[in-house]
Amino acid sequence: MLPVVDKPAIQYVVEEAVDAGLSDVLMITGRSKRSIEDHFDRAYELEEALNAKGDSERLAAIRESADLATMHYVRQGEPRGLGHAVHCARQHVGDEPFAVLLGDDMIDARDKLLHRMIEVRGQYGGSVVALMEVEPDQVSAYGCAAIEATGEDDVVRISDLVEKPAPEEAPSNWIIIGRYVCDPAVFDVLEKTPPGRGGEIQLTDALRTLADMPSENGGGVYGVKFRGRRYDTGNKLEYLRTVVQFAAERPDLAPEFIPWLREFVQAHDAADGVGGPGDA
Repeated sequence: MLPVVDKPAIQYVVEEAVDAGLSDVLMITGRSKRSIEDHFDRAYELEEALNAKGDSERLAAIRESADLATMHYVRQGEPRGLGHAVHCARQHVGDEPFAVLLGDDMIDARDKLLHRMIEVRGQYGGSVVALMEVEPDQVSAYGCAAIEATGEDDVVRISDLVEKPAPEEAPSNWIIIGRYVCDPAVFDVLEKTPPGRGGEIQLTDALRTLADMPSENGGGVYGVKFRGRRYDTGNKLEYLRTVVQFAAERPDLAPEFIPWLREFVQAHDAADGVGGPGDA
């Protein structure tokens, strides 16, 4: 629910799903997460007050979140890992393929990653994960994939997955980011997946099993190489960068925000003795 300019990060994620054609959204939440449900619900008292004032602009903004999609909610009783959270969706999803979008991982709206992943699922079947290339010293913070080429530059077949490997043990520099399109076969696998790293049920471990299963049983895992813009709002520094970048690209804010930001940086540098005479 951390705001990115004037919307919580989770709303950008839901908007991404809707833009990709997914109108039925299930949120896996936990204790003290009621604010998420309230945000995507109607606020009738506030709407009536804004309507009475004739404030149509803010009224439309308030209604936007409630009108995005059909929203459902399931509580994860205890934090037992991403794999367990996904398994909590089984009754709602049934036997249909589905997408998983992590709430602190934002993809720029101009980069149609989820569109492409759904397209790859339709072409190859199985499950599809989003991959990004990182420096070797960063792989230990993520799930990492062993990949095999296909006939398409941005699509690979995944032969193995390792959750947060040591850099010297990583099968590649391609990490899994917070977008998945899963075959419903993943539910049966998750049911039998024991707790892994950190004592949690890892979705990575279940996908690793699926990678070795035949396609007729829902097996096979593919990766889409993503080279676009991603924002990690779960990291303090990246969150601040995201807010600044989004504000700098907003046509209603940029004309005033960018000059202020420039002056702020110059004043900050001057106070630190940076940028004085003789500096290039």
